Amino acid sequence: MISTPDIIETRFGALLQHGPFSRRIYLMKIGEADPSELPHQLEEMARRKGYTKIFAKLPKGSEGEFVANGYRIEASVPGFYRGDTEALFLARYLDPARAESPDAAEMARIVELASGKPAAAPPPLPAEFTLRACTRDDVEAMAAIYREVFPTYPFPIHDPAWLLETMESHIDYFGIEDAQQGGRLVALASSEMDLDGLNVEMTDFATLPGFRGRNLSLHLLAEMEAAMHRKGMRTAYTIARAMSPGMNITFARAGYRFSGTLVMNTNISGGIESMNVWYRNFS
Repeated sequence: MISTPDIIETRFGALLQHGPFSRRIYLMKIGEADPSELPHQLEEMARRKGYTKIFAKLPKGSEGEFVANGYRIEASVPGFYRGDTEALFLARYLDPARAESPDAAEMARIVELASGKPAAAPPPLPAEFTLRACTRDDVEAMAAIYREVFPTYPFPIHDPAWLLETMESHIDYFGIEDAQQGGRLVALASSEMDLDGLNVEMTDFATLPGFRGRNLSLHLLAEMEAAMHRKGMRTAYTIARAMSPGMNITFARAGYRFSGTLVMNTNISGGIESMNVWYRNFS
């Protein structure tokens, strides 16, 4: 069953994402909010709604009031804002049980496994596949793939109208189609650009079950990086499922660096999971 996605709204002067499935508030941009008041405002909102985590992405130097109010730094990305200012990913746990992952040992093993993989270009794409940018004509097929791959997701990628709206504003989508399937899309990913901060999140990777194990995500990532470099993005990052060896290895092989784990952070496929942050600065 497909879930109702989180709400994205401006509140207290900040850009927030929140909802009952991940049971959290995600502070995406501090915006015009008062840093001295915002931690208290977010906690009051979270307790009122029954959320158990507040997750904040902040420029380094603005974290003082948050740390003083019980936030801990879980990851960081150098050069995140315009290639200059570091971003910090912080968490405040309103339920102490959520701050611990039952899979911590396995997650550490996956990071070690991925980090040991040398950077390497993807092998040639098999002849039956074509990699291309997605267009407005693809949104129905894209939504169908996302519905099949992700029973729940924090953003409304199951909705063709939302895909079209974001495609026309700040997200570039890429897909791989299979000539043997009549040109059907079989794998997708997106580049979500912060046009002011000149950073881009490489996200929404989805490959249909029958086409996994063919390095399609690695091909998508290579094409996305080239496109984002041309558009002037300075830093690329991802928030990858910590229990997915394949996605963590994909980013390690593409030269990304591991920078931390967001514990029990996101409801992405039917349950709340921990997520790993990987990043790469473009020269």
